[in-house]
Amino acid sequence: MSQRERMSGVDTAWLHMDRPTNLMMIVGVLMLEERVDFERLQRTIAARLLHFERFRQCVVEDATGASWVADREFDIAAHVHRAALPSPADKATLEAFVGELAATPLDPARPLWQMHFVENYNGGSALVARIHHCIADGIALIGVLMSLTDTAPDAPAPAPPHVPHGGHKSEHNPWSALFDPLAEALTTSLRWSGKAWIKYFEMIANPAQTLGYAEKGLGFANELAKLALMPDDSKTRFKGKAVAAKRVAWSAPMPLAEVKTVGRGLGCSVNDVLLSCVAGALRAYLVAKGDTVDGVELRALVPVNLRSGRKQGKLGNKFGLVTLSLPVGIANPVARVYEVRRRMAELKGSYQAIVALGLLGAAGLAPKWVQSKVLDVLANKATAVMTNVPGPQQPLYLAGSRLAQTMFWVPQSGDIGMGVSILSFDGGVQFGLIGDAARVPDPQAIVDGFAPEFEKLLLALLLAPWGGEVAADVLEQTLEEELKPYNPAPVRRRRKTQARDGKL
Repeated sequence: MSQRERMSGVDTAWLHMDRPTNLMMIVGVLMLEERVDFERLQRTIAARLLHFERFRQCVVEDATGASWVADREFDIAAHVHRAALPSPADKATLEAFVGELAATPLDPARPLWQMHFVENYNGGSALVARIHHCIADGIALIGVLMSLTDTAPDAPAPAPPHVPHGGHKSEHNPWSALFDPLAEALTTSLRWSGKAWIKYFEMIANPAQTLGYAEKGLGFANELAKLALMPDDSKTRFKGKAVAAKRVAWSAPMPLAEVKTVGRGLGCSVNDVLLSCVAGALRAYLVAKGDTVDGVELRALVPVNLRSGRKQGKLGNKFGLVTLSLPVGIANPVARVYEVRRRMAELKGSYQAIVALGLLGAAGLAPKWVQSKVLDVLANKATAVMTNVPGPQQPLYLAGSRLAQTMFWVPQSGDIGMGVSILSFDGGVQFGLIGDAARVPDPQAIVDGFAPEFEKLLLALLLAPWGGEVAADVLEQTLEEELKPYNPAPVRRRRKTQARDGKL
């Protein structure tokens, strides 16, 4: 009889979040400069991926919940497929292909992942990966996908995988030990066991410690109340009933060093700058559609990694969620980035991420109808899911071909119709967007707005007096003149002159 491993409450919540209109798959695309030999790629995937036990296990459900069970008939050919794009096999063609796959369910009778090798993308190749969220979160899965790569094109071919049969743990994989979800730890800690009584007497003997626990408890309670009472965000064309069809798009990389320079000049973090660019691009899109943007706030669910240092790289879902309201209604790009900075600073001291993870864990242990209600409450509070993941900052190679670009998207829950991804890789930072075809039929129009929004911040930095923080109100009139009509070319020329003269 096959050994079963009980699925954690948090992972079960993501398993049951699947809907025909929003599939709980993390979708990634790796674009390669040269054509790749399919057999070599398949061997690489088998050798590197199958050490992760989850990729050889099916999900089996019964009246008590969900479990992981080894797939006795596992066949790598059922998971790695060959595909060819129709002419012209360019970026738009690949984006359409990825969008179709994002709306196609995985086979529930097999391990919940699949990869499609595109042999003819833009003179090279591409690999599209789809992995169910119950296996792991996006932070862990980026590490999984990057583990398929090498740092040199002539790296030795990987050895054939050793796939244990019937074993409960994979001894050869350093990532195989799973981190117990925080939600389950919190649930366990509430049981009146012997350890709980010991903790109780410690609290009586140490009033200061008791006060610390009470303060944290009040913080958790306050965050829970905020989530429950949080009103819906602004009604825009991005909100509505979801449909199954999806559209995806991604940008060309921007130099990460330039983003860091602008952030330092404005006294903001790289994350502040990038999130402000997202808000500006969404604003520009709504304005182009003739929509009202005054006072508009678009709330995004932002995953927060809750792994401890020694647990980095483990599979499973170990993240919480915070809600960030993007100030789309602010026209001035400098005022907008400062407002983003202020809001991010407020989130850093909150317990919201931990509370959200606890809710997901509790929902995963509850009946399905309870899960749906809890998850719908979270989903109805937001317009988008937004992720920002740092990737490797050196060239990588897959099956001998250099990785030119990579992008991924996390799924949206409920009726959320948009996901925004920010990924840094090999000295560049890029944006990706996945949208519900009914809400965002032309995601490239939003993606194309990211770079101009960054150029506006760069222009503001160049116009600022040296030696002080840029004042949004002082620059507003100057920016208005400079940006009507806006042309980034003069900014590029001015920046090159500044760099040549050693001022940037």
